Amino acid sequence: MRIGLIDVDGHNFPNFALMRLSAWHKAHGDNVEWADAMFGSGYDRVYKSKIFTFSPDDNTPWSCEVICGGTGYDVKSRLPQEIEQSTLMDYSIYPRYDFSIQFLSRGCIRHCPFCLVHDKEGDIHAVEPVQLNPNGKHIEVLDNNFFANPEWKYAVDYLLKAKQKVNLHGVDVRIMDEEQAYWLNRLPLFKSIHIAWDLPQIDLTDKLREVIRYIKPWKLMCYILVGFNSTMEQDMYRIERCRELGIKPYVMPYRDFENKTRPSQYAKDLAQYVNKPMIFKSCKFKEFSPRKGFVCSEYKKINK
Repeated sequence: MRIGLIDVDGHNFPNFALMRLSAWHKAHGDNVEWADAMFGSGYDRVYKSKIFTFSPDDNTPWSCEVICGGTGYDVKSRLPQEIEQSTLMDYSIYPRYDFSIQFLSRGCIRHCPFCLVHDKEGDIHAVEPVQLNPNGKHIEVLDNNFFANPEWKYAVDYLLKAKQKVNLHGVDVRIMDEEQAYWLNRLPLFKSIHIAWDLPQIDLTDKLREVIRYIKPWKLMCYILVGFNSTMEQDMYRIERCRELGIKPYVMPYRDFENKTRPSQYAKDLAQYVNKPMIFKSCKFKEFSPRKGFVCSEYKKINK
């Protein structure tokens, strides 16, 4: 068979599902390549993977079987069982990325109203690691809630034995204890540890103070969700608590799954201010001027 692949979201980060599909088909003797509309009639099957609903779709009239998958099409979409059970990965389709992608668990213990992870993957459960990139220099660990994994100690042991730097994408500060912090400090970190303070109704200040007793604050980066049931005062409270504790905040403007809610200009300006360290360290938000003739202190006047 001749298989065509389409990464609808672009090639800004390797697509986990497409790498698994490519590896499985190649192992069964099929030819796999990025789909090219000029050779549309030459494919036996085309796979389109889309993670984000706001990514413009591929509308090529392929004259073969087309399989669409990913959250951007259907939150319940799944790879075929035989591919889900395979640990094969084809890193050759993304040659410019010199790292591995790994999941050691799927799902989550949370049911956050802004997040689809639990709806898509269910309760947290350990999964078998897939192949690492033979040319990889570090590992991107994409677990949504790393330490909620009932087998997190095995996961830590696996990463230590890999002897590569690690970038953890999901550490839940609300459940972190001294034992977890100890092992987190043992991991050779590639970047900051990603934590989150998404819900302003939950004050994490005391928990963050506890955590930085065990982990140096400069090792932490805290995602701050804005634009989802939060006021400007609640946004600034979370940001300033992180500043005071020495933790790097990172603003994430909310976008809903159906792409009906777009980030406001305020959310975009706040993200520009916080996410650029040189600006964040040099002035307060009310002093920041993202555009000629506008200073962010105007937002309070607008919202009065």
